[in-house]
Amino acid sequence: MSRASRYQERAALRRSGPLMWLGHIGTWFYVVLLIAPLYYLLVSSFKSNTDVLARPFSPFVKFSLANYTAAWERADLGQALISSAYITIGSEILSLALAIPAAFALARAKGKIGMWVERIFSLGFLLPGFACLVPAVMLSIQLHLFHTREYMILSMPASAMPLSVILLTQAMRAIPHDLEESAMLDGASSWKVLTNVFLPLTVPTVTVVGILNFLSFWNEYFFSLVIIGPDKALRTAQVAVPALSSQNSSQFGVLAAGVIITLIPVYLIYVVFADKMEGAMLAGALKG
Repeated sequence: MSRASRYQERAALRRSGPLMWLGHIGTWFYVVLLIAPLYYLLVSSFKSNTDVLARPFSPFVKFSLANYTAAWERADLGQALISSAYITIGSEILSLALAIPAAFALARAKGKIGMWVERIFSLGFLLPGFACLVPAVMLSIQLHLFHTREYMILSMPASAMPLSVILLTQAMRAIPHDLEESAMLDGASSWKVLTNVFLPLTVPTVTVVGILNFLSFWNEYFFSLVIIGPDKALRTAQVAVPALSSQNSSQFGVLAAGVIITLIPVYLIYVVFADKMEGAMLAGALKG
C-alpha cells in the first residue's frame, strides 16, 4: 500500500472514529449552552410571573404581547432606542472615518516610525475601559458636554481604534503593491488610491470591524449611565432596561421582554451583514 493510500485510510478512520463523534457531541453541547439562555429569555418574555417560576422552560403558554407593551411604555424604550441608534451610528461613522485613513497610512509606511505607531495603537488593548471614566467625565465637564449624547459620539471611537486600526492595517498590507503602483502611474492621488483600490478590496474586513464596533457601541452601559445620566429623553436602551428592575422587580416577563427588544437591532444588523462577515473570515483562513 502506498503512502498516500495509508494516509487516506488513516484520515477516513479519524473522520469516523470515536474522536470525531466526541467532537460532534462537544460541538452540539456548546451550541445548546449558547441557545438555552436565549430560549429561556424568549419564552419568559411571553409568560406571567407564575408561569416563569412554575414552568421556566415550557413553551406552552398563552401568547400575549402584554409584557412587551409594558416594557416599551414603562421604560420609554422608543426614545431610548432612538438615542442608542443616534450614538451608535455617529460613533460608527467617526470610528471608521478615523481608522481607515490611519490603517492606510500604516500599511504604506516603511521604516521604524510606522512600526512604532502601530505598536502605540496596540497598547490600547492594555488600557481597561473603566480607567478612562474619570478623565472622560472631567473632559466632558470642561467642554460643557456633560450629560450629552454628542460627547459619547466623540469619545466612544477611542475605545474601538486599537482593534479597528490593527485589523484594517493587516488587511491593507495584504494588497499587492503592484496595484498601488499602477494607480499612481495613472496619476491617482493618495486619496484616490485609498478610495478606489484599497477600500473596495478591504470591504469584508471593514464590515467585520463595523459589526464589532456596532456591538461594542450598542451594548455600552457604564459610560452611558455616568456621562449621559438617567434623563429619559437622553438615556440609551442599555440604561433604560435595567430601570425596569427597580420599577418592576417582581415582573420577570417584563424584564425579559425589554431585553429582547434591545437585542432585535443587533440581530437585524448581523443578518444583513452576515455573508460579508463570514466571507472575510473565510478569506483570512485561506490566506493563513
